[in-house]
Amino acid sequence: MQFLAYILVYPILWVISKLSFRLLYLISDGVYLLVYYIIGYRKHIVTDNLKLVFPEKPEKEIIIIRKKFYKHLCDMFLEMAKTMSISEAQLRKRFVIKNPEEFKRLEGLNKSIIVIFGHYASWEWTIVLKNHISFKTFGVYKKLANKYFDNLIRTIRSRFDTTLISTKETIATINKFEEAGVRTLTGFLSDQSPRHTKDAYWQKFMGIDVPCFTGAERLAKKLDFSTAYLKVTKKKRGHYEAEIITLAEDSRTFKDYDLTKLFLQQLEKQIYEVPEYYFWTHKRWKHRKNNQQG
Repeated sequence: MQFLAYILVYPILWVISKLSFRLLYLISDGVYLLVYYIIGYRKHIVTDNLKLVFPEKPEKEIIIIRKKFYKHLCDMFLEMAKTMSISEAQLRKRFVIKNPEEFKRLEGLNKSIIVIFGHYASWEWTIVLKNHISFKTFGVYKKLANKYFDNLIRTIRSRFDTTLISTKETIATINKFEEAGVRTLTGFLSDQSPRHTKDAYWQKFMGIDVPCFTGAERLAKKLDFSTAYLKVTKKKRGHYEAEIITLAEDSRTFKDYDLTKLFLQQLEKQIYEVPEYYFWTHKRWKHRKNNQQG
């Protein structure tokens, strides 16, 4: 069944990847109408999330943000497919690193680097980061249940010499390279909702107390890596800009959870400024303290 789903979907994705960007976004407009007005994909989750974190906004504004989000979501899905065949030159033109010199400065510290970012604007095209640093580059991801699509995702995101490693592989892989004296850059998407356990770390995110992932911070502190936030902004349709914001040159000097707090604060600023580019279909606030709303 997994293979059947794969062989049915893969040719469609491949054809989409070969389209011009102009045609790609025309199709995206049609997909938006289907997803938003007919299918209503996770619309109730998006609406609930927006009302939860923006209780002060009127219904009309919530609807405007929701529509803009779905248009962006459809663009991003087709951009993901486009990544199957996009050239390096095209990708560098469409995903620009604003301050590559900061990577070089961090590289000069002779420490491995942890880069934390969220599901904001575009995370698929962050694979272009490898072009700006000589370190071995990894991206941490959650393994997909369908092994064929999992292999496809690994292949797509590894096209420009970035290696994907699953969450379970991360510590062993990074330790192996550190022991061999090879410096690494590892990217973490750290704004997901972790399992609700008794020892979970809770922190306000968008005004709501929620459990937070701290794996990136714990790894940085344990191995004394530098830590940076990747601020990705959408400049216009199909064009993004990323800024490297250093959070810590010496992560061990920070108190526990301070780096996680700094990351969440940076991400919050972006969401408050332009909310439609956050990934609102995630059930980010499914675990929260009782009777809490904004």
